[in-house]
Amino acid sequence: MNTVKFIGMDVHKNSITIAIAEEGSRDPVRVYGAINNDFEALDKFCRKMVSTASELHFVYEAGPCGYGIHRHLTGKGFSCMVAAPSMIPKKSGDRIKNDTRDAKTLARLHRAGELTAIYVPDTQDEAMRDLSRAREDAVVAGRKAKQRLNAFLLRHGITYSGKTKWSKAYFNWLSDIAMPHPAQQIAFQEYIDAVHESLDRIERLTEQIRQMVPAWRLADVVEALQAARGVSLIVAVTLLSEIGDLNRFQHPRQLMAYLGLVPSEHSSGGSIKRGGITKTGNSHARRALIEAAWAYRMQPRVSRVLIKRQENLSDPVRQVAWKAQLRLCAKYRRIMAKGKPKQVVITAIARELSAFLWAIAKQLQPVT
Repeated sequence: MNTVKFIGMDVHKNSITIAIAEEGSRDPVRVYGAINNDFEALDKFCRKMVSTASELHFVYEAGPCGYGIHRHLTGKGFSCMVAAPSMIPKKSGDRIKNDTRDAKTLARLHRAGELTAIYVPDTQDEAMRDLSRAREDAVVAGRKAKQRLNAFLLRHGITYSGKTKWSKAYFNWLSDIAMPHPAQQIAFQEYIDAVHESLDRIERLTEQIRQMVPAWRLADVVEALQAARGVSLIVAVTLLSEIGDLNRFQHPRQLMAYLGLVPSEHSSGGSIKRGGITKTGNSHARRALIEAAWAYRMQPRVSRVLIKRQENLSDPVRQVAWKAQLRLCAKYRRIMAKGKPKQVVITAIARELSAFLWAIAKQLQPVT
């Protein structure tokens, strides 16, 4: 029995809709039906399929249900792809979408080899990613809490005359403010407490990341990436937890494309038109890299903080980091002199910075 079956799965919280396509067959894709979204029902389905085929190739779209199905099936020895939703070919005139059609489309395209797989992190990488994203969510919540407090003060015509907000002096100034009505004072204090709680939460999560990194398989790469200017512990952890081992990219251009930092293009015939960056791939890693790129606005120098980061690193890693400073700082000034918008310049710096980080990771032994 040499039958090879491609099994498309449309996965939801409580159910999995399944469609089956056979290799080399001209028969239409067959709809199997829906099963419960649990491993017991999935194992039962696999036992039925194993008796009718020599090979089974599963596929489902990446989504909120995570990678549990992928890990379960690969652990059983089956081939399973998690397809990138943005890379699935779609007919422009197709306006009907349901679970059955989605499962059939996945099975048919998987048989044709037209699907693009996403990178599936291992359990430890995913755990670090969850922790870094929790901190990112805390930062967003803290920013919103500060905005609400600022809006409250603005409504009541209260303005801070100091230079720096959110400092100890600023919070002391807030504690001296007395609102004219008790209800307003209560609301004011709640806004202040919300800011304090968000700052404490960010600090707690940052400390947990700092404690978890030494036991991570990518701890050496995290330390090495911090040799680059602008790449703090949080930036390094965010990049590696979202992307994984940088050595899996054969060329830095692949990393740039994965981060969505390459220009989009719409060319036809002799006409070549390039637009803004594609913004495909991982937005969390791209955002962290662009934040790091702002450090290259200033002149090249190895600060005291950077010396401390680099003290246990090899000479080749330090040389790549210094080369990045010389090149990227000069590039920033050169492009700014052409009158380009600052955001465009920073994006170009971030794109090239990703290549230097890839080179730093290459200096280390491949991670297994």
